[in-house]
Amino acid sequence: MKKNFYLIIFLANIFFGYDRLTGLPFASRSEVIGQYGMAATSHPLATQTAIDILKSGGNAIDAAIAANAVLGLAEPTGCGIGGDLFAIVWDSKSRQLYGLNSSGPASKNLSIEYVQKQGYEKIPAYGALPVTVPGAVAGWTALHKRFGKLSFESLFDNAINYADKGFPVTELIAYYLERSSKNFQSYENFSDVWMPNGSSPKKGEIFKNPYLAKTYKLIAKTYGRSFYEGDTASSIIEILNKNGNPMMISDLEGFEPEWIDPVSTNYRGYDVWELPPNGQGIAALQILNILENFDIREMGFDSAEYIHVFTEAKKLAFEDRAQYYADPNFSKIPTQKLISKDYARERLELIDLNAAGRSYDAGLEHGDTIYLTVADKDGNMVSLIQSNYRGMGSGIVPKDSGFMLQDRGEMFSMDPNHMNSLVGGKRPFHTIIPAFITKNGNPFVSFGLMGGAMQPQGHAQIVINMIDFDMNLQEAGDAPRIRHMGSSEPTGEIMSDGGYLALESGFSEKTRKDLEKLGHIIKDEKGGFGGYQAIMLLNGVYFGASESRKDGQASGY
Repeated sequence: MKKNFYLIIFLANIFFGYDRLTGLPFASRSEVIGQYGMAATSHPLATQTAIDILKSGGNAIDAAIAANAVLGLAEPTGCGIGGDLFAIVWDSKSRQLYGLNSSGPASKNLSIEYVQKQGYEKIPAYGALPVTVPGAVAGWTALHKRFGKLSFESLFDNAINYADKGFPVTELIAYYLERSSKNFQSYENFSDVWMPNGSSPKKGEIFKNPYLAKTYKLIAKTYGRSFYEGDTASSIIEILNKNGNPMMISDLEGFEPEWIDPVSTNYRGYDVWELPPNGQGIAALQILNILENFDIREMGFDSAEYIHVFTEAKKLAFEDRAQYYADPNFSKIPTQKLISKDYARERLELIDLNAAGRSYDAGLEHGDTIYLTVADKDGNMVSLIQSNYRGMGSGIVPKDSGFMLQDRGEMFSMDPNHMNSLVGGKRPFHTIIPAFITKNGNPFVSFGLMGGAMQPQGHAQIVINMIDFDMNLQEAGDAPRIRHMGSSEPTGEIMSDGGYLALESGFSEKTRKDLEKLGHIIKDEKGGFGGYQAIMLLNGVYFGASESRKDGQASGY
């Protein structure tokens, strides 16, 4: 009988594309394996650029910067130099992790009163008002100054070449560009860049961005200063002031990224690292701390029991996220308390194993993106995430620049008593988060999963898939995902209806019905489950994984 069971599983793997290791009903391709270097990004041209840099003698940090520059051109619907950047770097010499927060603040002249005088009760999603200082370029220079090996200028060769001579647009990016063009074609300078022939580029069409090529050339030659002090900076200020944002050149000139210490929790023997607020990374740690108290492996991947406790843990963590995650330079954030095991045990007492919670209060007393990771022959690894927010960003495109400015300031609260309240010179709450895992003080996995509020949920699921469900690096990303929507927001909005649960295809109908019996509202959604890339270092060999839901590619040598 047992032989027949394993024969059935084996045949199912062959004929139905079931996962090779877990036997669960989802398809998964092989990991990429290499000895000397590995890169995983959301676009093949960026991955190939990273590998080019590694093979030419550059290190992981050089390759990550070069890949990010290509992504700003080839995937403008998810990132660009008008946005912010966060990174975690494993430095093989010092054998330490370093965190970089390169998220920019609101203009010093911006305030709640200023926004209200413009006739707004909340900060709008688009236009000039939600634009904050773009941190990506300063992030590149900070990373390079501390860890770079090749000349900064040489890192932009591929991006400039593709911008000048053109490259074929992928199917997914063509789809998102078409959607974005409907929103932004009336905005000044947008059509000149992304609709030069009257419509957005189609799948397979060769697209050029000579404006961005010019901007990149200036950034490369001036070590990034042209973006914050030169002609590009003047163009940014001119269009922002024209459209009602009081940002000054001094806001750009005075911006400096911040080197910070990553924070961690231990999940079943593995140290999972995130960056502290103003980002949302510690929400993943809070979720894992709660779930460590349950026997997740015994529950099983496709079970209502597991999905239920995961969803309730997410709800609890996100109530704290709404209450406490903000710029620590303006508010005292109780980070260590929030990620402590004792606090997790207090919070899990609120979970009813037999019913979905409709609302939770925050504990204590008192919102598209790209992600990439690169590793080199010397053992350096970088986990990097970069975004404009809301896909392409604000709609504000500086003249002759080839890029759009972010709208991250939309995440500020207009409540002056909220920790994430809008204050001039303050950084808003941020959704983009890189992650890293170490084991016994050694680097293990550099990973990330992009996608707004999905990110900490996705980070926790990747860790659980690998540690509790024994999935390999690629399987952990290909497995169907859980996404709960509906919690209080960092903008101060309160939601108390319990939200809804979206499950990707691959979870059984029985599990869905069992979750409904527990009181969960189930919705079928095709998108919004994030984009994943990862690199694992095991016994001196790199394993790479990339997102099958996007244009992702992992490559090694």
